[in-house]
Amino acid sequence: MIVFGGFSFMANIKWLWSYLRKHCVTYGTGLLLMAFFSVLSLYVPKIMGRLVDDVVKDGKTELLKPLILSLIGVTVFRTVIAYIHQYLQEKASQDVIHEIRTTTYKKLNSQDFPFFDTNRTGDIMARMTGDMDAVRHTMAHVIPQLIKGLVTLAASIWMMLEINVIFALCISVLIPVTFMITARFGKVILPTMQAVRQQFSRLNTAVQENVSGHRVVKAFAREDFEIEKFSRENEKYRDINIETAKVWEKFLPPLDFMCNMIFFLILMVGGWFVTRDAITVGELVVFQGLAQRFTIPMRMIGWLTSDYQRFQASSGKIRELLAVEPHIKNEGIRLNNLDIKGKIEFRDVSFSYGSAPVLHDVSFVIEPGQTAAFIGATGSGKSTVMNLILRFYEADEGLVLIDRVNVKNMDLKMLRSRVSIAMQDVFLFTDTIEGNIAYGVPNADFKAVQWAAEIAEAHHFIMELPDGYDTIVGERGVGLSGGQRQRIALARTLLKDPDILILDDTTSSLDIETEFKIQKALEKLNRKRTTLMITHRISSVMNADQIFVMDGGRIVERGTHQKLLQLQGLYYDVYMNQMGDFNSNAPSTAEVM
Repeated sequence: MIVFGGFSFMANIKWLWSYLRKHCVTYGTGLLLMAFFSVLSLYVPKIMGRLVDDVVKDGKTELLKPLILSLIGVTVFRTVIAYIHQYLQEKASQDVIHEIRTTTYKKLNSQDFPFFDTNRTGDIMARMTGDMDAVRHTMAHVIPQLIKGLVTLAASIWMMLEINVIFALCISVLIPVTFMITARFGKVILPTMQAVRQQFSRLNTAVQENVSGHRVVKAFAREDFEIEKFSRENEKYRDINIETAKVWEKFLPPLDFMCNMIFFLILMVGGWFVTRDAITVGELVVFQGLAQRFTIPMRMIGWLTSDYQRFQASSGKIRELLAVEPHIKNEGIRLNNLDIKGKIEFRDVSFSYGSAPVLHDVSFVIEPGQTAAFIGATGSGKSTVMNLILRFYEADEGLVLIDRVNVKNMDLKMLRSRVSIAMQDVFLFTDTIEGNIAYGVPNADFKAVQWAAEIAEAHHFIMELPDGYDTIVGERGVGLSGGQRQRIALARTLLKDPDILILDDTTSSLDIETEFKIQKALEKLNRKRTTLMITHRISSVMNADQIFVMDGGRIVERGTHQKLLQLQGLYYDVYMNQMGDFNSNAPSTAEVM
């Protein structure tokens, strides 16, 4: 049994049936009408045979009109049935693929950060687009054509047997040979179809990365490099398609030869039967007409086999995505509607990205309403602390507590609605500025949106834009400066009115004066909330209730601004350096002194 991605053909069909069964009446009716259409089309050769024998040969001209009318009637009736069955099949397939795509998208949105860390965007896009279309194509065209071919073949042979058994058997002997060629073709084409699908994913990834990072490409004048990289992937895609074409070239000629041999046998053997009065000329015409109809699906066997293998590859990829379970699961006690005060506690927390350790036995307590700052070099673990609080990742060891409750026991949506983060990597959607600010609170009125923008020092520059809050920003905020994007992101976070506010280097692109205004505005807010800050600027953390200095995944210093200065350690070095840049080689205390 052919298996792709751990799933056999029957398993893939069973999976498809789980969605199709809801639409089985529509889809089944379409298939029945198509089968009826196939049988009805075989009566055209019979009518043509009677025209030859009864009208042309025997001179029964009175039968000409009814036979012509019958021919026209059958043709019109077939056309109506063809329209109906194609519509029903297409409707059912579109409904099914809509449900599969929705289910897959929901599954995609349930995945956690580790999933997106290890899966390429291009591969995910290929599953949501090309693979989905391959499954839909199978339902709307491949399965119907397969059934149509089998019905046509069976009915044609039956009609031939009714006319002359020996003549029919002479023709039918070539059919098993054709199927043997097709079976061999299916085994050979499978690896190439898998390779085509994989290379298409890589090509998709190359385009996606180039489009998303076009500013970086142009900033470093790397257009030629990107074009060359794309060309390599494009050439590989071309080459693998050429390999697929070579497989076709190997098997299509034998298939065409077998189909042409059927017509050759009909002419040679049929002519001999006519001379012996074993069959009439009209019956020979019927044989010829029936052969024309069942050789059409025989010629399509190669295409259907290729589409079948494409379905195997695509359905396997979709099912692989659906089978992936997120590491962060919303299960357990799942406490909801908690009255969060804002106490945050880490108890001996350790965490690793794969085999790379990031945090080592980190412990601290932040009391409700306090402002805590985390500073340290890139890679010291600051952002990881914030990610663990929001359960974007799961701690390997230790406990992460909010108000003495393990975050693992909290409902994920509740946790992330009460803890809000403004990330350093700002992402704005292709929407109005108002829509981006109100993203987390879609029912917020305009006054609330404007209030959040004023606190974030964004209102003034927004009003200077051509359409104000109705200005459409491009993908990822294209058209706005880095500082403007950060202020909109901050406003989006503040609008949620969270119990715990996390600012992950949110003001890195702002000037000192604007940052100072935002800090003063946050301090003046009526609501007292726990605030966590990640920053490189000493000026941003001087008034914090607690400052945690991180290095190598550990908290190496902690205390207030004055206390840390008295220690004359790492924090003091940076303070004296007046840069707040932990990535540079800060001078030692002795050097500064």
